[in-house]
Amino acid sequence: MRPGQRASISVDTHPGLVLRGRVDSIQSGTGSRFSLLPPQNASGNFVKVVQRIPVKLVLEPGQNGHALLVPGMSVVPVIELR
Repeated sequence: MRPGQRASISVDTHPGLVLRGRVDSIQSGTGSRFSLLPPQNASGNFVKVVQRIPVKLVLEPGQNGHALLVPGMSVVPVIELR
């Protein structure tokens, strides 16, 4: 994944709405690494921790559905890797 790649963004609250966008930036660290309280495993047992890498998407202008988005909504982005 790299900046500039196209993305299709589906919105959970509006079935059938698919917005177009592009990858703007990718953060270099995972969410667990930079959290205020990173997970501790003092027991010695290995537990796989889900790591999320923040990716910023920018919506393409001139779309009719972008005004329906508000902070906190769940979306499903699909990045075109080719």
